[in-house]
Amino acid sequence: MNALRLVDATSLRTQAWANGAGTTTVIASEPDDADWRWRLSIADIAQETAFSTFADTRRQFVPLDAPVQLRFNDARTTPLLRLSVTRFDGGDAPYALLPEGPTRAFNLMLRGSAEGELIARPLNGSMWLPLRAGWRWFVHVLGGHAEIQVNDEHLAVNAGANLWIDAQPGERVHIEGGGELVLVQLATGH
Repeated sequence: MNALRLVDATSLRTQAWANGAGTTTVIASEPDDADWRWRLSIADIAQETAFSTFADTRRQFVPLDAPVQLRFNDARTTPLLRLSVTRFDGGDAPYALLPEGPTRAFNLMLRGSAEGELIARPLNGSMWLPLRAGWRWFVHVLGGHAEIQVNDEHLAVNAGANLWIDAQPGERVHIEGGGELVLVQLATGH
C-alpha cells in the first residue's frame, strides 16, 4: 500500500452558501458528506457575512489569503492574520469581517469523539512530520512546491495539491521545498 495518496481534484465538491456570500469546497469527510465526524474544506469568503451554525461541532479555522476578524454573539472579536489558526464552537457562528477584502479559509470541523489538529506554516527547506499510532496526516500545498518522502516513496507536488500521508510509527516522513502548507493531523480510530 502506498503511504502517499493524492486527492483527485475532480473529486472535490464546491457548494454555494445559502446566503450567497461565498462557497465551500469540501476536500474530504468521514464517514460521508451527510453524517460526517470530521470534514476538511476550503471556504471562499467573497464578502463580510455571518457563518453558518454547526451545532455540536468543534471548528478550527485559518485565513489563507488575507486577514479576517471573527465577531461572536457575545461581542468577543478574534482578529486573525493570514495563516493564524483559531478554534471555536461551531454552534457559536461568528460574523466574518474582511479588513483587506475577500479571502479563502481552511476549515477542520470535528464532531463527537473525532480528534484533529490544524497547522498552517511556511515551508523553507526541510521538515519532518512526527508519527503517532492511530493518526494520519493530510497536506494542502497552499503555495510553492514540496517533495514529500516516506521511506523510499517520493511525491513532488505544487500549489493546490492535496494529499494523505498514511505512514506508520517508525517510518520517516520528510518534506522539503519552498512555499506554504496547511497540515492536518487526524485520529483514525475513534
